[in-house]
Amino acid sequence: MTNKKPKFLIGIDEAGRGPLAGPVAVGAFCVPVSFDFSVLAGVRDSKKLFPQKREFYFAKIIKLTNSYLSSPRRRGSRLESKKVDFAVSFSSAKEIDKIGINKAIKKAMEKCLKKLGKNPTDCRVLLDGGLRAPEKYKNQQTIIKGDDKEKVISCASVTAKVLRDRKMCQLAKKYPKYCFEIHKGYGTAKHYEKLKKYGLCKEHRRCFLKNFLSLRATRSNLQIRTGLLRQKLPRKDVEKGILQKN
Repeated sequence: MTNKKPKFLIGIDEAGRGPLAGPVAVGAFCVPVSFDFSVLAGVRDSKKLFPQKREFYFAKIIKLTNSYLSSPRRRGSRLESKKVDFAVSFSSAKEIDKIGINKAIKKAMEKCLKKLGKNPTDCRVLLDGGLRAPEKYKNQQTIIKGDDKEKVISCASVTAKVLRDRKMCQLAKKYPKYCFEIHKGYGTAKHYEKLKKYGLCKEHRRCFLKNFLSLRATRSNLQIRTGLLRQKLPRKDVEKGILQKN
């Protein structure tokens, strides 16, 4: 903690920690400490909002951002201190496989905070769940279920979820067989059905599918052995017949 009075309040949350496919997203929502959240009344944890409601709040956030950005900003000016902003960053499935989900989230968070461009000493940061901002943000607090308790985190949750869902819909056009637009990469019955039928694509997280891949490899080896056995049986029968004739 720091004794310096903060100018900005930043909420941070992630979306897509658990899916089997696609990137993980981290959202950061930044407002002046005096911001009146009544303009976003009803916003809460994005997982508890219907898709249409998430889009509704996302549109409100965009409008708020644009309303402040429409005025010229000067560093250190009162206009800048009123600025509302947000950032969403992604870590790909490849990055998740390479460094693990926790480090991938941390990497995306650092990119978000860099995009916001705020001096860490001017900020109070509230984070959901087990998230933690870089050490230079001395005034920070992690809140269990913060995405449903603190509106600044709720807004971060909405931005991350909406943009990740849109990303998955884009990937669905590239990989139409997997129906990413429906399950957004999560481990639904339909998703596993597609995995069994088509295998993995580049957007799947191998580290999340180790058991599936192991089971698939075992079944594949069993099928190969069974196939070889079926091929060998007729030969043995032929050889057996020849020996009996002799």
